[in-house]
Amino acid sequence: MRNNTNLLPIKNTKPIALYSSEQVYAMEQAWFAEGYDSFGLMKQAAWQMTQQIEQIYERKTVSASHSANTNVYHRSAHPRRASIWVGKGNNGGDGWLIAHYLQQAGWQVEVITVGFIKDDFDLHDQLVTSKTPSDKDSDSSNITDATKALQIALASNCNYQRFEGIISHDDADKISLPADVYIDALFGIGLDRAPEGIYELAINTFNSLAQQNNALTIAVDVPSGLVASTGEVFERIAIQADVTLCLIARKFGLHTKDGTDYSGDIIDIPLIPYQMTLHQTASNHTIPEKNTIQAFEPVATLLTAAHSMQPRRQNSYKGSYGHVLVIGGNRVDGSQGMGGAAILSAASTMATGAGKITVACHEAFHGSLLTSLPDAMTINLHDISGVKGLIKQASIVAIGMGLGRDEKAKALFINYVQAAIENEKSIVIDADGLYHLASLHMGNNELITELRKYSTNHRVCLTPHSGEAARLLEQKVSKIESNRLQAIKQCAATYGGDWVLKGAGSLVLEQEKGRENVYVCDVGNAGMATAGMGDVLSGVTAGLLAQQDLSAEARSLHQAVLIHGFAGDVLVNQRNNHYSDTNTLLVGQRGLQAQDMLAAIRHVMQLMIV
Repeated sequence: MRNNTNLLPIKNTKPIALYSSEQVYAMEQAWFAEGYDSFGLMKQAAWQMTQQIEQIYERKTVSASHSANTNVYHRSAHPRRASIWVGKGNNGGDGWLIAHYLQQAGWQVEVITVGFIKDDFDLHDQLVTSKTPSDKDSDSSNITDATKALQIALASNCNYQRFEGIISHDDADKISLPADVYIDALFGIGLDRAPEGIYELAINTFNSLAQQNNALTIAVDVPSGLVASTGEVFERIAIQADVTLCLIARKFGLHTKDGTDYSGDIIDIPLIPYQMTLHQTASNHTIPEKNTIQAFEPVATLLTAAHSMQPRRQNSYKGSYGHVLVIGGNRVDGSQGMGGAAILSAASTMATGAGKITVACHEAFHGSLLTSLPDAMTINLHDISGVKGLIKQASIVAIGMGLGRDEKAKALFINYVQAAIENEKSIVIDADGLYHLASLHMGNNELITELRKYSTNHRVCLTPHSGEAARLLEQKVSKIESNRLQAIKQCAATYGGDWVLKGAGSLVLEQEKGRENVYVCDVGNAGMATAGMGDVLSGVTAGLLAQQDLSAEARSLHQAVLIHGFAGDVLVNQRNNHYSDTNTLLVGQRGLQAQDMLAAIRHVMQLMIV
């Protein structure tokens, strides 16, 4: 399953604060420091998750059993079955208590333990033969919360099996433990490496059984194998969840990188009150709020909806909506060249609503450009004085799309970026522009320092994917992907400006008044992993920045990423209940091309007008 997208105005949808594992742990410790009981919190968490599990399963059953011709709901005759896989930590403790509560609710429950030895159960079997452990009993004994939870589950006669015992008698792929719901309580948020040995085998077996039985899979807090703070999954070893029940606060890693593939739908179970800090100094030190000990600055904000826009005034003309100069589309060394990149960027700029577009590209592409965009103007990319003259006239300069990577192209890049700075123009840099920027940084070129200073008071937007970010930071792609949040912050510190780090759960960093705002855009899909999509995004960004009649929020970089992602979702028919089937475009994820995006962008822009 996948989170539904939302094309409603953002004022009607509250953004979601995202936190690291360390922050969530600190929230818990602050709560306990106020005198609250940790085991009481575990029981409350398990109880709330149990209620959610029942509701989720009920919705799935109703959906699957509802007749196409009647409104009659046919309830299954067999008891509801849950297979709960637990580890030895507190996440496993949650699982034991869920088993206890589900069994009380009439479910047929079986717990599969991983990492336990037989002796782990002997003592507890003795402890629970006479009575169910109470909180008082538990507090008087020197045992962990997870062990207390195990005691309660065994006292209520929950069935359990050791995974190690099962596989010692059978091949893992032949295990038959049919259930309607598989619940993952193996690891919590502390995991930061690939599961190995018996845990790797357990995760793979869990996924296989859930698939074989067409069962609902639910993860407790985070899917086991997923790093909660980064979204990384090592070697694709992680629980494939349909639903993740997120405890305390929303984890950053659920919404970026691999988290988008493994987390499914996410349901928040807040449990304890905490407060976001509202203010930061320029050095990112939190300003404490009075009478608040549980105040936390989120590492990012999840955006699921776009800012609304007002209709255009009738009394306006093309100049009212800005002039975008797209610089790219070069032909290098007799090659066929890269004119398509500049054309896609210019077309996207126009689709977004910019009033006037000029494309500085190689003369060989002027004919193709005018055929595709007869309302655009052209100039020879290599006419330096002419292009500089247009930079003075333009509102926005977007540079790099198909510019080329040879020394001549590099000289053009330097010339035109310097001209944009001198004339105080907003700048969008993408593709080959990022390549040259990295080269200039490696050569300690003064333009890097100049651009960084300029971006303090002017809009400079840079839109790399992970490969481009790796070159900009002189790092391996794997390092960028292992911590995308750290990478985008490092890009901003090195070069200045506002940044997009494209990919699953694209990150956006915007700098304003000495502070950094980081966003995760929870829209878009895998069909957009095709050539030319970056060119489209650069055009959307430039087109929005050019339109001075829009609010500051509607002209932002994160708004551009949202529009781009929504357009992709429209094309593959991913929408929510608020979105009508009427006038829907449908291309399909496997057939999505960058040129398909133009009509979808116009469609999305129209839906955003209120």
